[in-house]
Amino acid sequence: MKKISLPATIAALTLIAAATYKLPTQGCVAAHTLQPLVSGLSSSDQAPLSGRLRGLTVTFGYRTYASYKHYVGDVYQMQRAVLHNEVQNHVDLFDLAINYQLSPRWSFISDIPGMAATRHGGGSINTYRDGGLGDVTVGAQAWLFRPPTENGGNVAMAVSVKLPSGDNNASGTTILANKQRQIRPFDESIQPGDGSWGFVAAAQAYHPIYFNTVGYFTGSYLFNPRSTTGVLTYRSLPGEQLVSAADQYLWRGGLSHAAPRAAHFARGLVGSIGGRMEGVPARDLIGDSKGFRRPGYVISIEPALLYSRGRTMFNISAPWAMDRNRTTSINDIAAHTHGDAAFSDYSIITSVTRTF
Repeated sequence: MKKISLPATIAALTLIAAATYKLPTQGCVAAHTLQPLVSGLSSSDQAPLSGRLRGLTVTFGYRTYASYKHYVGDVYQMQRAVLHNEVQNHVDLFDLAINYQLSPRWSFISDIPGMAATRHGGGSINTYRDGGLGDVTVGAQAWLFRPPTENGGNVAMAVSVKLPSGDNNASGTTILANKQRQIRPFDESIQPGDGSWGFVAAAQAYHPIYFNTVGYFTGSYLFNPRSTTGVLTYRSLPGEQLVSAADQYLWRGGLSHAAPRAAHFARGLVGSIGGRMEGVPARDLIGDSKGFRRPGYVISIEPALLYSRGRTMFNISAPWAMDRNRTTSINDIAAHTHGDAAFSDYSIITSVTRTF
């Protein structure tokens, strides 16, 4: 059975932190995250680091998408496209993930996100542009079993604190129906942060199966105990006057396959295919769930390629939405209505990881 190298494990786990911060998503609903890379997917031709007790791994990630397809529940709102009143977001996410290995099992992790976004449409002639530093996370992670394990698999757990470092009240000029101009906060989907303290619980697991194939799973959940962010929405529905500090989640799982050693031209290349679910719940697990939010989820199929060369790893994936659902919020239920949200068809996610 093929062994999973410790360098691959260390380098890949650095991106667990990338699943912990709040940034705009694949539309107005899905988890505000980048792509967490999965450990154990790289080939074993890297130099072993089994005796290494300390080390620094740095990952730069990028994600881009354009959301414009409106859904109520899982029903696509074709009339928005016919009437040309869709709200369109274009978002570029940037991420710097840092992992400092304290021991073969324990690491310090930190994640520094950033974004640039535009929003327009919905009958408005305005185009809103926003960007800046997002909500930074710092924390620790640990393998349950000391790597490298005899069976080539392992399970890791991570806990991070989310700092309210990103601006959640960026504002611009809005032209009202009576032609008057007013300074109002941008929609929360293009705000760099949420202005709230929170914490993240994350986990991942991988295990070799047969013929250079590895099964993998990752998951993360962002807890936002604060009820609302205090930012005005200027919405008329009761209970929606302030932006909600919403929880978020991301789950991924699938299979990866490494190129055989005999294929020298493809050495270090790994392909994977899996499922991905990301979203915002209607109710938080801790604290109140007041204010305006767009709950819902996206289920995607996620093909990916990873290439490793020495201490450097490159990754690209393209989650393609298969199921989009804007679920009812607490305020929707109280008012007997059902709000909508815009989603994208796909996003492109890339990253480069370097272990020093």
